[in-house]
Amino acid sequence: MSYHHKVRVRYVDCDMQGVVYNAHYLTFVDDAFDCWLREIDMNFEEKFGSEVMLKKASIVWEKPAKFANTLNIECKVTRWGNTSFDGFFIGTVNAEKAFEATVTYVCVDHENYQPIPIPNYLKEHLTET
Repeated sequence: MSYHHKVRVRYVDCDMQGVVYNAHYLTFVDDAFDCWLREIDMNFEEKFGSEVMLKKASIVWEKPAKFANTLNIECKVTRWGNTSFDGFFIGTVNAEKAFEATVTYVCVDHENYQPIPIPNYLKEHLTET
């Protein structure tokens, strides 16, 4: 399954060159992924006793997103492991790719933050069609 998220680029997201500052692309990705997760339950960490933590991230920049642009972010899972999975994100402005990112997430228990097997509820939610 893929999930779609929209973000309006704010003035504060831009650097002195008038484009989105590179680190903010991860903020946009994090916001999109969090909204996708919150469709399960707004307090899923408390309800299910598990969390999803970022382990590794990479971004490939293609073209700038600028102030007041609407950044459309498509999210999907491209790899499932035992305790971790990869999210793949493509950000476009006016149907032109601005960036893509791959983020490896690891599932952890809510108390000790130790890796745990990917909970079924999470895998089912992120793979629904």
